[in-house]
Amino acid sequence: MMQSKTVVDLYPKIEILINEPLSKYTHTLTGGPADILAFPKSIKECQEMLDYANEQSLPVTVVGNASNLIVKDGGIRGLTMILTKMNRISSHENEVVADAGAALIDVTKAAQAHSLTHLEFAAGIPGSVGGAVFMNAGAYGGEIANVVSGAEVLTPDNHIIHLNHQELDFGYRHCSVQENQQIVISATFSLEVGIADKIQKRMDHLNALRASKQPLELPSCGSVFKRPTGYFAGKLIHDAGLQGFQIGGAQVSMKHAGFIVNVDGATATDYLNVIAHVQKTVYDKFGVHLETEVRIIGEDPKSN
Repeated sequence: MMQSKTVVDLYPKIEILINEPLSKYTHTLTGGPADILAFPKSIKECQEMLDYANEQSLPVTVVGNASNLIVKDGGIRGLTMILTKMNRISSHENEVVADAGAALIDVTKAAQAHSLTHLEFAAGIPGSVGGAVFMNAGAYGGEIANVVSGAEVLTPDNHIIHLNHQELDFGYRHCSVQENQQIVISATFSLEVGIADKIQKRMDHLNALRASKQPLELPSCGSVFKRPTGYFAGKLIHDAGLQGFQIGGAQVSMKHAGFIVNVDGATATDYLNVIAHVQKTVYDKFGVHLETEVRIIGEDPKSN
């Protein structure tokens, strides 16, 4: 463990934790330990950590708000960075620029405060800006692709580059950053001037809708499955009679079948077993393959 001690000594200004359980940070309250977990506060600190990882040939994993995410119970090797301390938001004319670690909800509030519209759909999305760009997050007919005009990213060899809308290559729950192993460090939202009260009313309406339909009162990883062409995942799961199905502490939500909630000290393995059972059952009954939307990372636990 000498190597782990040195990383803390090398970067005294950066909060770095060793062998830290990620269950403390994920929305499901599950997940194994990160070998090295760092919380950079700036692009410079982000680059310092990436330099260290590259010198040590360590794999790098970047996490935002850990909302639409499952970390396996074996945890994550190498360096994991959580970017939520990089959270500045600024606005100028019809643009809002936000750091990757800023909460998307806070960006919608900043937009509303400046009477900027078209970001209302994201008012209740619990992710970070970086995660939202990475996944092209969407809800209620809107998606990030419609509002983000560009992003600053760190390349694997630690250069900062700007990607325009075309280069981000947005698709359904997809963006080019995924396959290029880049790290989103900030994003620019290009919006239109609207009426502040009207924007707030729309946000309030969507948040009330979300609260009435989704199990927000329990830990979950958000929407588990992508929408299959021609179907709705939640309806298929409901029609398959799977609501309330439970393995360990992970349960298909009674309130919304598209969610899996942690009702009793679930592990990530419980979650993955429930997902596999739902996929098999829906396929057997309806011939539809449900693809996961939730990002699943890390290693399986070592069997004794």
